[in-house]
Amino acid sequence: MAVVIALSTVLSFVKFSIWPQGGSVTAGSMVPLLWFSLRRGAKLGITAGVVYGMVQFFVEPYFVHPAQLLLDYPIAFGALGLAGLFRTRELLGVAVGIGGRFLAHFVSGVIFFATYAPQVYFGLSIGGNAYAYSALYNGSYLIPELVISSVLMTVLVRRRMLDLYR
Repeated sequence: MAVVIALSTVLSFVKFSIWPQGGSVTAGSMVPLLWFSLRRGAKLGITAGVVYGMVQFFVEPYFVHPAQLLLDYPIAFGALGLAGLFRTRELLGVAVGIGGRFLAHFVSGVIFFATYAPQVYFGLSIGGNAYAYSALYNGSYLIPELVISSVLMTVLVRRRMLDLYR
């Protein structure tokens, strides 16, 4: 568990883009956690994700409220462990784990970052709607992360890397 948390942390420093209130597209930083969850199950995967979330907070803190801290760090990254519920359907597990992370960030965005909601975002007229803003903001980095993670997980599955040390 410590090794995958460390590997995810190192990969989180390789960023292709960074958003102003947090979030970035990385070089597959969630893949080690997703891989661990798929191999060891949801309980250990969620635990690893929670620990990783706190590491991320200490490495790159963005804090406006205690509930936001919980939603954006241990809950969001702990949700990646939900991939462990789909140990035989790896890509579904990846989607569920990242979807869980999206949901935590989405709720945080609606509650704590609504004041940042512009009238127009990504060329779309959202009229300052906090729900639309949070969905677009968080989706703008988590969808590319989902694609990157899915591609990398496909490579790992095809090379039978999930079967190592079982």
